[in-house]
Amino acid sequence: MLILLPPSEGKTPASRGAAVDLSALSFPGLEVARKEVMEALAEVSGRHDALEALGVGASLADDVERNRRLHAEPAAPAHRVYSGVLYEALGYASLTPAQRRKADEWIVVVSALWGAVGFADAVPAYRLSMSAALPGLGRLASYWKPRLREALSERAADGLVVDCRSSTYAAAYAPPADRTVTVDVVTERNGKRTVVSHFAKHHRGEFVRHLLTRRGKAPTSPEALLAVAQEGWTAELAEGTARRPSSLVLVLEG
Repeated sequence: MLILLPPSEGKTPASRGAAVDLSALSFPGLEVARKEVMEALAEVSGRHDALEALGVGASLADDVERNRRLHAEPAAPAHRVYSGVLYEALGYASLTPAQRRKADEWIVVVSALWGAVGFADAVPAYRLSMSAALPGLGRLASYWKPRLREALSERAADGLVVDCRSSTYAAAYAPPADRTVTVDVVTERNGKRTVVSHFAKHHRGEFVRHLLTRRGKAPTSPEALLAVAQEGWTAELAEGTARRPSSLVLVLEG
């Protein structure tokens, strides 16, 4: 199984430890691209218009300043650095050792800076969105798309792909549609459904935790994934096509 997650906007910097070793990260074929993005990000982050260029407010100035020294910043496992709503709901720290091994094996984070990293890969905190454009590289979703297709093709070729990314990060990599299921969240009140936005992250995190903690074999088909979801949620499956992945819809009461 492959579980694709987006990075969190909020990140927890490591307080100590060695700097990132690009050659030690998962998907080593991305090393050259990672260096290019790091260098371009450092250059942009030192400009007078850095905040505007990266699309962030003044409250994140320290994060942007950190972008200039990522080669020397302490690194920590991705599951600790990414600390937003989805990751809090996933609760890696409270998993058993066996469940953590599953998480480290199954989860890949698609990142504007790293392209893709494993859950146990050690990286520093940074500030960069996949929607940003960097000098010489252009829009990052477009930059990463061919590179991620090549890097992740083998990893996505065996088993089911559970895609929990937002549309911004989904634009950078499209896994094989016939083996992929996206996870969507809606609320239903008086027969009317509304798409959940921010809180969808929380429920996706809970669902990934369920995949990691439940007993039994990992689901290998969209139908099997639906059965797993129905162990804890009201859920439906919208079947995909040759070009569009299936969609697992978690239905919450409004």
